[in-house]
Parts: sequence; structure tokens; C-alpha cells
Amino acid sequence: MNDVAHGTIHLDEFLPHAPHKVWRALTEPELIARWLMPNDFKLEVGHRFTFRSRPMPDVGFGGICHSEVLAFEVGHMLRIAWRAAPEDRSSLDSVVTFTLEPEGRGTRLFLTHDGFDPGDPLQALSHRIMGSGWKGIGRRVAAAIENAG
Repeated sequence: MNDVAHGTIHLDEFLPHAPHKVWRALTEPELIARWLMPNDFKLEVGHRFTFRSRPMPDVGFGGICHSEVLAFEVGHMLRIAWRAAPEDRSSLDSVVTFTLEPEGRGTRLFLTHDGFDPGDPLQALSHRIMGSGWKGIGRRVAAAIENAG
């Protein structure tokens, strides 16, 4: 579900893997690269890192997302900043929160991506693109877990 009026993306997906495996996929750089983007992530509050992807000039994205670990609770919650590069036309400065809840033999993964300015045309377009891009996160994370062995 996307809340365009308030600049927030919400997702809720079930993964058929134990929470500790999903947590690994969210916090180990090699696994993150498999389901999201190459990165230099480290699980440490205050650690600044980047995600690298192909540039998207239509939304003012130069290909590098500047992020920071804002908070985490091992095995349960990870919150990161998701920012445009200073040289990008986009001024996106948002926050992504992943929350894990055990459910049966699997894990319920909640994602909230907050901070889009619905009045900014580039951020509104980013919101639409990322809203579609985050869909299927469960399938991509599950595949990363399965391929990791």
C-alpha cells in the first residue's frame, strides 16, 4: 500500500524463511547486493554507506544513493536513511524501515519508506517508481536467502 498524499510507501510480505535468515539478507552486504544493489553496508549505527545503481535522470537520480544506519534491533528492525547525492537534481532525504515478525514457519516483513515530498515533481515520480520497485521485495529477499545456501 502506498500513501501518496503523505509521501510514504508501505509493504507487508510473508517470506517462507526463519527471521534469522531474513535478518542476514537485510544486513550482510553480499546478500543485500543480491536482492537490492551493490553497497558498502555495515551494521553499525551512524555508518554511512552507498547503494550503486544505474542513473535515472528523469527522477534526478545519478546512480548513487547515500545512506546511513539510523537504528536497529538485532533480528527485528533496521532503519536506514535513503538520500539522493548532493549533486543530484532530486533532494530526496527519506527513511526506510524494515521490521521482521515471526509468523508460523516464516517471517512477516514490513517495509516503510517515508519522507517523499508529494509536492516535489521529482520526488513524486520517485515515490511512484520506488513504490513499484519495492513490490516483490519478499520474492527477491527469499531468492537471495535460497541462493546463499
